[in-house]
Amino acid sequence: MKFFDKQQTAAALPYDALIKAIDQMFKQECVVPRRHNHAIDSDDAGATLLIMPAWQKNRYLGIKHVTIYPDNGKKFGLAGLFSTYTLFDANNGMPIAVIDGNTITCQRTAAASALAAKFLARKESKSLLIVGAGNVARELAFAYGELFSLETIKIWNTTYKRAVKLADDLQSKGFPAIAVEDLQEAVENSDIVSSATLSTGPLIKRDWVKPGTHVDLIGSFKPDMRESDDAMFADTSVFVDTSEALDKAGDLLSPISAGVFQRDQVKADLAALCQGQHQGRTSACEITVYKAVGTAMEDLAAAILVYESTI
Repeated sequence: MKFFDKQQTAAALPYDALIKAIDQMFKQECVVPRRHNHAIDSDDAGATLLIMPAWQKNRYLGIKHVTIYPDNGKKFGLAGLFSTYTLFDANNGMPIAVIDGNTITCQRTAAASALAAKFLARKESKSLLIVGAGNVARELAFAYGELFSLETIKIWNTTYKRAVKLADDLQSKGFPAIAVEDLQEAVENSDIVSSATLSTGPLIKRDWVKPGTHVDLIGSFKPDMRESDDAMFADTSVFVDTSEALDKAGDLLSPISAGVFQRDQVKADLAALCQGQHQGRTSACEITVYKAVGTAMEDLAAAILVYESTI
């Protein structure tokens, strides 16, 4: 059995190849059971365990285990999410690799976000706003930079110092990144708004979003998590990664409960976009909203890419 640490996993996941691998996975057959979501008895009220399996017949089977502790940052100075990934040979059930799950989670999330934006953002988009400064947020510039010619990357975070730190890090890697303090102004002046936080209250308001903007909401994956207000879904073109988002994400459950949005108003999921069943954006002035909760299909695509890099 092979073992891949953080550095080895990242090295095997260049964004051009990862985005293509996820695109191909959405075009292929893949069995993805609903994730197991368990609340953990802890002093951290948001402590959660996720178990995410996926497999392809006679190819590969994978399981990701994820622990989420939202208070880790302020309590221990740690990331809020940890995970491991185990890959099996689906022909015989033999484990063949253990891979750093944090790296897979962060990079596949950013890659899938950029893949969706390929269909939903304006091709000429030049400015990206990243809301958040955690492990997933720091990958977004690399993923979006693979598909868009970005001239400005703004970073906003509830803790401004963390936004500055991320912006400085991205600058050192050649990105035109700056930290900002005014979220409303940043939203109003960005072509793409990508939010990757563990927020439990709305951060981004519909009134701030200008025509033609693509809003990418990838942080909320539980009913009590929110990154946008209900109005965000009232008059925009809404897309999801999978139908599971309609059952798990507070960003969608709240406007549905309020009668602002109906489940059947979703234009398409990511599979339909990748398979050409829906064209995505239809006009330059359209506001598109992509709500993702993540899917084990993306994890499996990334894990296969890592494993096969050594074959």
